[in-house]
Amino acid sequence: MIHIYKQRNKEGKTLLLLHGTGGDEKDLLPIADIIDPNANILSVRGQVLEGGSNRFFRRLAMGVFDLEDLVFRTKRLKEFLDWAAEHYDFNRSQVIAVGYSNGANIAASILFHYKDALQQAILFHPMVPINKELPDLTGINVLICAGENDPICPPQQAQQLYDMLFTAKAEVTLLWQPGGHRLTMEEIVEAKTWYEKK
Repeated sequence: MIHIYKQRNKEGKTLLLLHGTGGDEKDLLPIADIIDPNANILSVRGQVLEGGSNRFFRRLAMGVFDLEDLVFRTKRLKEFLDWAAEHYDFNRSQVIAVGYSNGANIAASILFHYKDALQQAILFHPMVPINKELPDLTGINVLICAGENDPICPPQQAQQLYDMLFTAKAEVTLLWQPGGHRLTMEEIVEAKTWYEKK
């Protein structure tokens, strides 16, 4: 997978950065520097192209995911994460996903499919990736940042995702902002505050 790795603290935390549709591995680097300038960075480019735009998995229409491809791409990303931890020699048990939109959706899918793949996740404007029984996520911290007027990731999707993660015993927080789908500095600052308390 095309990616960027920056080592800052070999034994410390690693931020797994997952961009939105049309983004690339450089998009979330400034956000990572705000959230934790001392964390390692592993930023990945989605391998699927949709009309020339990078994505992490295919969709059949707006808001309709190709579930078979989602499961396949989730497995590939998890395997890449395992490989990267060994290759770059970072602490595999201290990986925090930071995803926006499509990237948040595949980060949520990792949580849905793999119990110990992530220590924490910051999900900016996510949807429910797939309806399935979740593993026991006790001890996993998750922040969902959602827009009250988001036309792409509707508020009910964020609420449903929260409910599913809560039922799976994750330590989950849902923060609302009044805008739409655009990622705001206010959300990033709120994510930093949440992250520093965990």
